[in-house]
Amino acid sequence: MKAGVAGWPVDHSLSPLMMQAWLTDAGLAGSYDRIGVQPDAFAATISRLRDGGYRGINVTLPHKQAALALADEASEGARACGAANLLLFTPDGIVADNTDIVGVKAALAESGWQAGVGPAVLIGAGGAARAALHVLNASGAPVRIINRSRDRAGELVRSMGCAARIHGLDEAAAALEGARLVINATSLGMKGQPELCVPLDALPPGAAVFDMVYAPLETPLLKQARALGLRTADGLSMLIGQARPAFEAFFGQPAPAGTQVRALLEAALEERA
Repeated sequence: MKAGVAGWPVDHSLSPLMMQAWLTDAGLAGSYDRIGVQPDAFAATISRLRDGGYRGINVTLPHKQAALALADEASEGARACGAANLLLFTPDGIVADNTDIVGVKAALAESGWQAGVGPAVLIGAGGAARAALHVLNASGAPVRIINRSRDRAGELVRSMGCAARIHGLDEAAAALEGARLVINATSLGMKGQPELCVPLDALPPGAAVFDMVYAPLETPLLKQARALGLRTADGLSMLIGQARPAFEAFFGQPAPAGTQVRALLEAALEERA
């Protein structure tokens, strides 16, 4: 059984380390590869992988919307998000899913956030924001989006059929006032990127902050949140959460529960620091 993760770039991906650990502990003779593919070669690469005996692939940036467009069948979540991070190759065609939704839910559960307690703020309007916006919209929480381009945020909301109030970065303090959840779905705070500077002291006690970035594991945003005594969840929670259903889809059984994948990934991140 063969699977992999396709993206550009993809050398930084921790998914092969995680998937291989699960394969080893499950006693399965499978493989999970990094597949670097530029956007103009994505469709041809998918065809080659199908012919080459792959069971399917995970899809990361910048291919998630293109992946959905190639599918013959798609889950409700993938259609709602307008993007797919999993393609499964079957005799009847390509099936698309979006397990990022599961990953977002896992991270929010870890943070202790509960729907219905108050407004949620989503920072960013790119591909990473789609699964989070879908989860928030389904929860019924009032959503506020902070994004540098208000037009891009508006297009995201329209394309997904969601409701949200849109704010520019210069309105961050007003958008965060009284919010019970903040999700960073941008690359700000990632190693080599500028910090995400927003005033979390506008949040009430007990609010939660989830940062999708996992390199570094403690981003400046999460450091600020913890200093204020807020609840937090980091990007590894989402990465592991979205990978579990993918492993089962590719290899036919659940990922072994006893594998200490988080410790394994934390060690890998420490080596890269």
